[in-house]
Amino acid sequence: MLVLGVDPGSRITGYGLIEKKNDKMTCIHSGYIAPSAEIPFYNRIHKIFQAMVEILEHHRPNELAIEDMFYAKNVKSSIKLGHARGAVLIAAVQCGVKIFEYTPLEVKKSVVGYGRATKDQVLSMVRIILKLKTIPNLDTSDALAVAICHLNTSRFHSMTKE
Repeated sequence: MLVLGVDPGSRITGYGLIEKKNDKMTCIHSGYIAPSAEIPFYNRIHKIFQAMVEILEHHRPNELAIEDMFYAKNVKSSIKLGHARGAVLIAAVQCGVKIFEYTPLEVKKSVVGYGRATKDQVLSMVRIILKLKTIPNLDTSDALAVAICHLNTSRFHSMTKE
């Protein structure tokens, strides 16, 4: 199974493709989308959408796992995050990819074992789980963590259906 994990953001949207074969997870491709801060906000959202469509069409993942909204103190930031999530969700729908959403708490608990883990702790565990030689940026490692969470969670969903 090939899963695209996404950590949406209006400034930086991280993504990571993980393939799972025989209980082994491998990072196929990862990176981030960082539209220029010099362009209008609506153009940045459009760039996120276009880049996601390109990634989805090129790699053809079976499923997309995305980090769900969380409660933030800054309403304006939350709204901008919602726009970025919307761009990713619409790209997935357009490409016919099934979507799964996970809260930051679920992701951290699945990857680190502790729901209040720091971004650095998540990064460390992602590197260990995927045996990464290079250190991804935090947005990319968060996206990989979302994909790992989905692959760990989907295993349990399939067990309960049997």
